[in-house]
Amino acid sequence: MSDQPEKVREFIESFIVEELEIQGARNRGDELGSDEPSPGTGAFMQMLARALSARNVVELGTGTGVGTLWLAEGIGEGGTLTSIDSEAEHVHLAREACAEMGISAQSVRLIHGAPYDILGKLTDSGYDMVVVREYSDEGHELIEQAHRILRTGGVCLLVHALHGGKVADLAQRDEVTVLRREILRNLRADRERWTCSLVGLGDGLFLAVKR
Repeated sequence: MSDQPEKVREFIESFIVEELEIQGARNRGDELGSDEPSPGTGAFMQMLARALSARNVVELGTGTGVGTLWLAEGIGEGGTLTSIDSEAEHVHLAREACAEMGISAQSVRLIHGAPYDILGKLTDSGYDMVVVREYSDEGHELIEQAHRILRTGGVCLLVHALHGGKVADLAQRDEVTVLRREILRNLRADRERWTCSLVGLGDGLFLAVKR
């Protein structure tokens, strides 16, 4: 019985069938060593975008475009996904992936730059969803900026929230793990501004709804 949870996880992830273009982006991510969202995570992000009738979404951490493609398919007609990555190669590969999937540059804005700097230029309460894939030393400040730009009822979604399962193991005290653990705890404690939940898809998804 000890391997049952893992079998369930494998079934959930394999249950989702990705488009060939997404599989191609995932393969490029594997070659590059980019930690792309799992199929289950991608499908959940797309479903959430549709449930929110999202028209303006921000993605922090483009990678090779796996999450970008899932999100772009979930955004309403006329909506825009703004995806920001600090690595120029990621932006280039994601742009190729979008072209392969027939997604226009008007629908997806791919920006090379520091997420925190660019977030600071975005409109207050102008976004339905913020997806955080790229964490940094400014993690707490990123969350504050996400709260500022989200509308009431908008969602901040943290991908890879469990950092390879390390966040759940209190004995793990490396800098990245501690930062992510603190972010989750702070969001959970801030009940006046956020309503939160932790979902066990992929490497953990943390959802925070702006109150």
